[in-house]
Amino acid sequence: MLSPQLYRRAIPAGARVSRWQAPDGWALRRFDWPSDGGRGGLLFQTGRGDVFEKYLETLAYWHGQGWSVTAVDWRGQGGSGRLCADPLVGHCDAFEPWLDDLAAFWTGWAAQVEGPRVLVGHSMGGHLTLRALAEGRVAADAAVLVAPMLGLRSPVGNWAGERVARLMARTGDPARAAWDSNEIPTARTSRMALLTHDQARYDDELWWYAAKPELRLGPPSWRWLAEAFASTRLLARDPRLAEMRTPLLMLLAEADRLVDPRAALRIAARLPDVQVVRFGKEARHEILREADAVRGPALDAIDRFLQVRAPARQVA
Repeated sequence: MLSPQLYRRAIPAGARVSRWQAPDGWALRRFDWPSDGGRGGLLFQTGRGDVFEKYLETLAYWHGQGWSVTAVDWRGQGGSGRLCADPLVGHCDAFEPWLDDLAAFWTGWAAQVEGPRVLVGHSMGGHLTLRALAEGRVAADAAVLVAPMLGLRSPVGNWAGERVARLMARTGDPARAAWDSNEIPTARTSRMALLTHDQARYDDELWWYAAKPELRLGPPSWRWLAEAFASTRLLARDPRLAEMRTPLLMLLAEADRLVDPRAALRIAARLPDVQVVRFGKEARHEILREADAVRGPALDAIDRFLQVRAPARQVA
């Protein structure tokens, strides 16, 4: 098997990048890498502002384990168009269209998968994954949440943060950027210092944006920020969490400066079937793009979880 590192800056020859049309006609960019390994299907969903190219190394790893791998850029980012006039601003009017897209895509994709169907979501993708599962929009055999956005890091707290974001969205263009650059406002550290300790993997992202500048996305809009606070608040209060039967694995970075791992732990305490793996200061937000000392154990934990909770089906 070829090293997954070979795929970090190239689309694999066996993969296909195409378009999927949502029920309302919106075209989303998708990545499919079929495998005859018989392991099943794995759908990976990225975080806010992400593109699947950032995770090619990890997608190659799972493909090497026998999974057929698929990823989709959320509408409004990556290669799936934009939701406001400024192509560098991550905007939305609500999170529900993303949930609708995930549900519709899952229905068609899952019907074509032979074997276990697994959903993996990072950051905002982890938030939307859990909402979709709790609301019964998707029915996965197992799911993995990687640094899920189940609470936002806010210097004024979530209650005040949501109200400030709502006020700013009402008193000007709601699609304007909430701050100038970086992943958080008034950041006094580099963007890399928020995401990963691994310089080479961070540079991979910059390489892709230089090669395909149309994929780059910058800060969120005030409306996105308000809706993110609202969606995390609604999910935290959802009584259906306690009734979920989908086996879950949650990977958390306790030193995460973008999302709140404490909020994730509070939700994990209410889930009936969840395993939590916690990393300390050695891990930043992008656990699957971290240094090998973090990324390796994270992938091992996912492998062990899926071997038990989404085992390969025996062929008669």
